[in-house]
Amino acid sequence: MPANEIPLINGKAYAWANVSFMLANAPVIGITAIDYDDMEGKKNGYGSGKWPIDRAEGNYEAKASITLKANELEALTDKAPNGRLQNFGVFEIIVSFLVGTTRRTHKIRNCEFTGNKRTMKQGDTEIASDMELIISHIDWV
Repeated sequence: MPANEIPLINGKAYAWANVSFMLANAPVIGITAIDYDDMEGKKNGYGSGKWPIDRAEGNYEAKASITLKANELEALTDKAPNGRLQNFGVFEIIVSFLVGTTRRTHKIRNCEFTGNKRTMKQGDTEIASDMELIISHIDWV
């Protein structure tokens, strides 16, 4: 094998078809997208000369959003006090990837909906809405 080629690992790539979701301890099948990330502020400190001599760490910040089909969104709305997703309460989202016999799990912790919106337009063949979340952190287990 040429040195610049990367071989397949387990012969299969991670794919949407191999991802499952749990939201508030229940399986979710009406999710069409998820976006989550975290970051920590870091800044170089300087003294004499032009090179950094130390590094400071700032706040940790995590964020997430999900896209839900209308039927899934309405089912969650039915469980929320006064029909407001912002009153749904704190929940976790568990994202699991399965490739072959290898399972990778990410836990999005202390989630809450920050809004309650619907998005649709003429010609849509399905209705799905992007929902912003506030979260505390992500366990990249």
